[in-house]
Amino acid sequence: MHLLVTRFSAFGDVAMTVPVLWTVARQYPEHRFTVLSRESMRPLFLQIPENVSFRGVDLKDERYKGPMGMVRLYRELRKELHFDAVADLHDVLRTKILRTCARLCGVRVACIDKGRSEKKQLIRPKNKVMKQLATSFDHYRDVFAMLGLPIEQIEFTSIYGKERGDFSRVEEKILPRREKEKWVGIAPFAAHKGKIYPLGQMEQVVALLDKEEDVRMFLFGAGEKEMNVLKEWAQKYPHAVIPEGLRMERELILMSHLDVMVSMDSANMHLASLVNTPVVSIWGATHPYCGFMGYGQRAENALQINDLACRPCSVFGNKPCLHGDYRCLTRITPEMVVKRVLEVSKA
Repeated sequence: MHLLVTRFSAFGDVAMTVPVLWTVARQYPEHRFTVLSRESMRPLFLQIPENVSFRGVDLKDERYKGPMGMVRLYRELRKELHFDAVADLHDVLRTKILRTCARLCGVRVACIDKGRSEKKQLIRPKNKVMKQLATSFDHYRDVFAMLGLPIEQIEFTSIYGKERGDFSRVEEKILPRREKEKWVGIAPFAAHKGKIYPLGQMEQVVALLDKEEDVRMFLFGAGEKEMNVLKEWAQKYPHAVIPEGLRMERELILMSHLDVMVSMDSANMHLASLVNTPVVSIWGATHPYCGFMGYGQRAENALQINDLACRPCSVFGNKPCLHGDYRCLTRITPEMVVKRVLEVSKA
């Protein structure tokens, strides 16, 4: 069987498909899988099993705009790939159109159930149902089970297997590790304010870590505004550097050599998870209970304030703070973050 696996969206969401795809491809080597996603996601699938291929698409291309654009894309894919089933891991308008076309052509289809009703109970203002919900990995796994490919347990460690990425591919950009030196990644940004640790407090984290003799920090970010902040920190703190000039494929290699990554509930948490790097994650408006914790990450490394009745208030962190002060984030002190980082890096 040849399966077309659809998942667009942001890096973090697509990254979370990798452990499941890795496992299903290894457990069912007689089948083929083609991942359909944005072209920018290709680096996530360069180290995938041989029976998985990637098909990128530029959704800004005029040919694929609107419903008829998706119909046109489906026709191209059907002619090009000759797939037998569609695994829709996204369930948005674009993928709904693609899977409708598939059904009309007699192709088997399975679609994700995102558990929206349970998430609404978790984030409602009063009488929240505080319990761990099914993770995205569980929801992805269910889709393959619908197509006759059940997975009892996800078997994934890193996109590099039991090793780390080939450091020779980044060594021209990164000075060699000194003896006993600990490498700490700092990824202070996220898509929404409700998930971003206040930058003033994050700078204090950088300042405190800069006082540690055997720590080197790598600052991760993208975009002009983000880079301006990181450049200012790199100038002020000698142990902080920006790994400039690395595309995602090589950023993943560098991440695999970190001792720990500090990240928000954001894409970098998931990227570090794909290379088996422990993450100290900071949670504000959102909550690990929603099911978006990085693959293989330890619950005790998720820093959060647990005595706020208003939290979580959002699945994605895109709602304004009820109190206006984002106390769910500001009450996490820089000292709390640094303490956990040092504990994890020395483990």
